[in-house]
Amino acid sequence: LDNNNKIKIWTSRFLLSAMVTSARGTRPVIVNGINLQQERQLRPFTEHISAGDYLQEKGKNQILVSQKIAKRLKLRVGSKVVITFSSEDGEIIGAAFRVFGLFKTPSSTFDEQNLFVSKADLKKLTDISGDHEIALLLKDIKQLAQLKEEIKKHSSADNSVRDWMEIQPLLATMIASMDSMNWIMLIIFVGAMGFAIVNILLMSVFERTREFGVLMAVGMHKKQLLNLILLESTMLGLTGATLGLLLSSLVLFIMQFTGISLTAMAEGLNALGIETLLYPQVSIDDYIFIFIAVVVVSLLAGLYPAKQILKKSPASAMSEKL
Repeated sequence: LDNNNKIKIWTSRFLLSAMVTSARGTRPVIVNGINLQQERQLRPFTEHISAGDYLQEKGKNQILVSQKIAKRLKLRVGSKVVITFSSEDGEIIGAAFRVFGLFKTPSSTFDEQNLFVSKADLKKLTDISGDHEIALLLKDIKQLAQLKEEIKKHSSADNSVRDWMEIQPLLATMIASMDSMNWIMLIIFVGAMGFAIVNILLMSVFERTREFGVLMAVGMHKKQLLNLILLESTMLGLTGATLGLLLSSLVLFIMQFTGISLTAMAEGLNALGIETLLYPQVSIDDYIFIFIAVVVVSLLAGLYPAKQILKKSPASAMSEKL
C-alpha cells in the first residue's frame, strides 16, 4: 500500500464489539482502535470535534465519544467510562477511559454506534492478531476499479475488498438516480432553450422578409442566406453559453465559501451520512459539454427559420407587408 501511487493515505483499524458504561448507564458500541495521525488525515475529524480535542499521542486511555452517546450516558469532556469486551480466547476485559473529546458527524447512525480510542491503548489490553479493517483514500476516484482488482490479487481470499458503493449501497443508488435526473433536466433545459431561439429567430427573420427578398433579387444565393441565418443563431448560442458559464463560474466560486445549506432536510440527510452544508463542484468536462451542447442546439434551431424564408421567391418576399 505504501508503494502504490494510486493511494493518497491508508490506515488500519481494530474493531471491537463492546459495552461502554458510565455512572448513568450502559450502551453497546463498536470500539474503533485507530492510528491517530493516519486516521486524522483520512477522516476530517477536526471538523467534527464539538467539544474537547482530538486524541493525543502522549495521552493514555483517551476516548472520543459522539454527542449522541454522550447525551444518552450523561457524559462530558473529562468524564470517565469503562469499556468491556471479549478477547479472542473469550476472556472478559475491562478498562477505564477518560473522555477527551466529543464529535458529531453527518451520520446519526454512525454516531450512535461508534467511539474511538488509540490502537496502541487497545494493544496493551489484549493481544489482537492482525487488523480488522484497512481504509484507503485514493488520489483519483477514476482509478477505483483498477485499484480494487490490484488489492484483491495481493490479499487473501478470506478478506473482503469493498468500495464505497458496496459499503453505502443506498447512497450509491441515490447518486446514480440523481445522475439520471440531471441528464433529464439538462435535456429539458437545452430543449427549451432551442425553442426559445427558434421563436427569436422566426420573429427576427419575418421582420426582415423584405430585406431578404431584396438580397435574393440582387443575386445573393440561397445557400449564402442560409449561412447568414445559421451564423446569427450560432452567435446567439456562443454569446449565451459564454455569459452563462462565466456567471455560473462566479456563483460556484462564491459557493465554495458560503456552501448550500440543507438544514431543512437535516434529519433525512443525517441518516444517510450526508453533510447539511454542501459545496458544489463542476468539472471542466461538464463545462465543455454544456458549451458544445448549447452552441450545437443553437445552430440547429436556426434551420427552421431559415427554411421558412428560403421557401419564398424574391418577388413574394419583397411584396411581404410589414
